[in-house]
This record gives sequence, structure tokens and C-alpha cells, in this order.
Amino acid sequence: MSATPGSVTRPVLAPLPDGVAVSYVMPVLNEAGHLAEAVRAVLSQEYDGEQELVLALGASTDGTDAVAAELAASDPRVRLVANPRNDIPIGLNLAIRASRYPVVVRVDAHAELPQGYTAAMVEMLRRTGAANVGGVMEARGRGRFQQAVARAYNSPFGLGGGSWHHGEDEAECDSAYLGVFRREVLEEVGLYDEGLRRAEDWELNHRIRAAGHLILFTPRQRVVYWPRASWDALRRQMFATGVWRGHLVRRQQSTPWRYLPPPAVTVLVAISLLVALLQVLGVARGAGWALAHVPSLGYLAGVSAVGLTRLGGDGVVDRLLNVVVLATMHLAWGSGFLKGWLTGAATTVDRSRVA
Repeated sequence: MSATPGSVTRPVLAPLPDGVAVSYVMPVLNEAGHLAEAVRAVLSQEYDGEQELVLALGASTDGTDAVAAELAASDPRVRLVANPRNDIPIGLNLAIRASRYPVVVRVDAHAELPQGYTAAMVEMLRRTGAANVGGVMEARGRGRFQQAVARAYNSPFGLGGGSWHHGEDEAECDSAYLGVFRREVLEEVGLYDEGLRRAEDWELNHRIRAAGHLILFTPRQRVVYWPRASWDALRRQMFATGVWRGHLVRRQQSTPWRYLPPPAVTVLVAISLLVALLQVLGVARGAGWALAHVPSLGYLAGVSAVGLTRLGGDGVVDRLLNVVVLATMHLAWGSGFLKGWLTGAATTVDRSRVA
């Protein structure tokens, strides 16, 4: 164990050798349009040590398996494992167990690692003694709607103030985007929780921190992420993510404050809609009932102002899409959070990438 300047005692990890071998692990489901690009970004990393990439293939319906088979046939560093249950934590664990090397790099089929990412992150592990390090999630879009989603992702008004979205300094953090892990720490805490379908990163990092280990963020490594490209896919993703976040809060009986505004806004909007229905039916009469609409109208004004003036875009349509995307993120995530917090996640699945 060692004492840090903040007087926190941490387990001491063995120094990493130069050119330590690296295993990339990637869960894959219905990613035929992105997989080759994501794999190319991994395999083109300029890194001195040995590397391997293990793809955990879910039950895709869009030709992903054929793309993966071609990639594996063309490069011996690529290996495939089956993940018939599709769940991300299960796929990650299958890939980790099938991999061999001391550093484990989580990658995403909808993300692209920048050149130099692996070398920089391994050096950060070596320099700091951290158990996990991560960089910035830099969302990008190709069509108008996906570009609006990307603008919301990259704004603190979209997904909140997590360091992996907006941090400017290297710092300790409670979780990391994707993550570059010391294998021995993953094995110590028991890998990913296979009972979760979303929020698996945050829960794993929670256990890593509870075991005394350090998790660090760096703003110098920016990983490109391609978000959902349609309104329905975004709505499904946000709802499922909110459900599982609420489920974790229910289980752990604690939550960072930044997760609370969306469910609070959702409750206020629901109250306003209920009162509006009662007014239409003639049940709620009198000017006093109008006060129930003030919070939701205030939210609508606020989200409109942010979407129209703060997120950018090339014209009126882009700025209106900003408003739609922000409201969808907040209300879908918030309603999902309430469901998960009140009743648990049950069998909620993110079907936003299922054809």
C-alpha cells in the first residue's frame, strides 16, 4: 500500500515494463457500418508492444458477423468470441477472459481511437500507478440529426458535467470513458457485473475505487464517438440508460447530484401534463392551477434558449433539432431513471441498435 498526497492509502501495483502487451476488447452488435473503421483505428495504433483485439459478437442481424470474419481472416491479431446473449457486460467479460495481456483496453465499435492513444494511456498507467485511465468522448455526426446529437453530447447541457465530456485537466475521476485497465485490478474486483445491461462502466469503476485504486482522466486523448442517428434510437438508448442508472441508485442508495435534474424535470413536466388534462376535463378550475405549469414552461424556455443559442448549428433547422435532442435526452433519461429507481431495471434492454 502507498499513501498519496491527499493521505489516501492505495494498493501498490507492480511497475509496468516498457512495451507491455495490450489486449483490446470490443463488444459488437449490429455494427456492420462502423466495425471495419473502428477495428482499423485499433490495429493502426503505433505501439511498441504486442497487441491483440478480441471481438465479442452478439446476435447481429445486419451482416456484422461477415465483416468481423473478414477482419479476423486478414489479421491474426483479431480473434472472435460469441456473445449470444448480446449484453455488453457479458460480452466484455467473455473478451477479457479470452484475452492474454496485462493491459486491457476497452474499445467500442461506435468509437475510433486517435493515433497514439494506446502508447499515451499505457504511459499514464505507468507514470501514475492508476488502475484505470480514460480520455474525452468526442461525439461526431454525419447527418443533420446525428450532428445535433453530437452537439448535445459535447455540451454540459446534454449529458451533464462528467469529466470525460468536458474536463480540461488531468484529474482523479469517479469513472472513465471506455477505460484502459490493469488486468490484475479487473480480476481483483471481479470484472463487469453481468447482471447489468447498462451503466456497467460506472458500477465497475465504483468497485475499483472502493478497493482503493486510482482512476484518472486526461483531456489529451480524445476518442471519436458516433452517437445514435435517429430520434427513436436516441429515445430508446436514453430511456434504457436512465433505467439502469436508477437501478444502480436503488441498489447502492447513493448517487452523484448531477444525475438528479433530469428525473426532477420529468416529474414537473408530468405534473403539468396531468393538470392540463384535468383542466380540459373541467376538473381543475381556477387560476391557481396554472401555477402547476410554471416549472415545465420554465424548462421549455430554458432548453429552447440553450438549443437555439448555445449548441451551434448551421441554421434554424439545426438549432431546432438541438432543442428536440436536448428535450429527448433529458425526458427519456429522466423517465427511465424514475422507473429504475422506483421498480428496478427488471428486463429493460437497450434496443436502439437492434435492427
